[in-house]
Amino acid sequence: MAKGLKKTNAMRELERAGVSFILHTYEVDESDLSGLHVAAQLGETPGQVFKTLVTTAPDGSHAACCVPVDRELDLKAAARAFGVKSLSMLHLSELLPVTGYVRGGCSPVGMKRPMPVVIDAACERYETIMISGGRRGLQLELDPRDLITFCDAIVAAIATEE
Repeated sequence: MAKGLKKTNAMRELERAGVSFILHTYEVDESDLSGLHVAAQLGETPGQVFKTLVTTAPDGSHAACCVPVDRELDLKAAARAFGVKSLSMLHLSELLPVTGYVRGGCSPVGMKRPMPVVIDAACERYETIMISGGRRGLQLELDPRDLITFCDAIVAAIATEE
């Protein structure tokens, strides 16, 4: 790890659980927080870099959805995966209080409040995928099977078709 770089909750939790990951850093562009920018900065295939989107169910509970950065979340498919009637996107103003993370730095690992996770089935195409390291400028590369096991995640087709 780079000297002076503070560990995030995501890194600490994965290390505690013995989950191997590779830390990647990139230059943050505050005017472009898109996952496509992150993938380009890292020289990675956009389908291999996953963004974490937080949703809200009608009962007020939350769920995290991880999809490739070059695709969009299909809320109906995600709701089916979680077995709820519907889901809506969490309002950006609620992201930090609910997860402890900011836009562009939200990870399915190390959230302030644990929540169910569903990861798009596209993750199974790769030996490793990238997720946010819990802070803008940090990405964690890991085996998707390790992430699924660690998060006790559901794997389902929840992203729009390519």
